[in-house]
Amino acid sequence: MIMSIPNRSNDMPSNAEDDELTLPRASINKMIKELVPSVRIANEARELVLNCCTEFIHLVSSEANEICNQLNKKTINAEHVLMALDKLGFGDYHAEAEAVLKDCKAVAAKRRRQSTRLENLGIPEEELLRQQQELFAKARQEQAYADQQQWEQLQAAAQQAQALAMSTNSDDQEDYS
Repeated sequence: MIMSIPNRSNDMPSNAEDDELTLPRASINKMIKELVPSVRIANEARELVLNCCTEFIHLVSSEANEICNQLNKKTINAEHVLMALDKLGFGDYHAEAEAVLKDCKAVAAKRRRQSTRLENLGIPEEELLRQQQELFAKARQEQAYADQQQWEQLQAAAQQAQALAMSTNSDDQEDYS
């Protein structure tokens, strides 16, 4: 199947915007070097590979978006991308794309498991629970002590106020005698 990729250069207003829609050159250069380490590649050829990769991503993502819209979905998911590959005649890549998807899911699941703080501490959950209960008990004791101190201060202030009021009353009564 021969496919024509529309020329998007008329749609792009400037080179600055065109650079924003391309893949990082360093990444493309690294991939080229890893795939064909013994071959020298001209700068024009590198630019062409970069543009081809960008156009391919644009083509597949646009088709996946159309499929997503046809299915009345709001989010493009992997299934839509795989359907787009098939629809665009890239069915040969379907199996490899599914393998990459499976690897990505495995890496993401592993990352989620590793990011669990409890597992990273190396302390059993029962021990963590015991330590937490001890901390809560200590905090309750400290709060009870602080409440007691505050109560005693209030009582002392009330007694002082009462004593002052009584002494003021006795002074007032002496003036009238």
